Amino acid sequence: MDNITAQTTARVLSEALPYIQRFHNKTLVIKYGGNAMTDPVLKAAFARDVVLLKAVGMNPVVVHGGGPQIEELLKRVGKKGEFIQGMRVTDDETMDIVEMVLGGQVNKDIVNLINQAGGKAVGLTGKDGNFIRARKLMMESKDKPGEVIDVGQVGDVTKIDPSLIAFLDSGDFIPVIAPIGVGDKGETYNINADVIAGKLAEVLKAEKLILLTNTPGVLDRNGQLLTGLTPRGIDELVRDGTLSGGMLPKISSALDAARAGVKSVHIIDGRVEHAILLELFTDAGVGTLIHG
Repeated sequence: MDNITAQTTARVLSEALPYIQRFHNKTLVIKYGGNAMTDPVLKAAFARDVVLLKAVGMNPVVVHGGGPQIEELLKRVGKKGEFIQGMRVTDDETMDIVEMVLGGQVNKDIVNLINQAGGKAVGLTGKDGNFIRARKLMMESKDKPGEVIDVGQVGDVTKIDPSLIAFLDSGDFIPVIAPIGVGDKGETYNINADVIAGKLAEVLKAEKLILLTNTPGVLDRNGQLLTGLTPRGIDELVRDGTLSGGMLPKISSALDAARAGVKSVHIIDGRVEHAILLELFTDAGVGTLIHG
């Protein structure tokens, strides 16, 4: 059995070779969220996967969320989280908690995990070097066209300076980015992590944008996985209501990235151990692929 296991491992490594060659020195933006951030086994697997990507010559850039951790701290201070069209409503007190959790607790936890796995991770928020500039997001109502919704200190990305990420990549560091932006007057903005990941993928001219979720991928009305999609096909799914709620920011970011030149976007199940490696290095792949 040991010999059979060793042969299987060798075949898997051989299958991965053309993918390693294809993506060598390419930038991969990975949005890390959902159960993959809370399950200890999945957290350790994610860290090892990211270190492996760097070790074989790729440039992973991690953007993380932290919804469950934010909710936990909000409950402890007696506040209830509120969402409108998939965006967290963020008043002043909530913004303080969001920055504390995302820029502190969650970011440093991920950095530590990657470093423990043998990588060199550096934690950032958009305030570092002012590299993610933002303005207040005024969101148009989905139900009442023309009506604008104020969701508080939620931001929309206006500009990303890629030089800081390029500098870290050149030094074999792995950037780990909390989705917090800064306004022209130093205001702090909570920005959806999927939005940040999509914009970063565009600016960095990434080969791939990978979004880890708590679903197998994009599902149709019958719960069946949709694999190869195009921007036009996704527009139709949004129009007929198949895609809604928390999936909307993901899909919007994926579409923008695909239309802006990112070669492929992958929405994959973060509850599957080593989901990133399965997507990148195997012939089968997993989740939903959106073609650029």
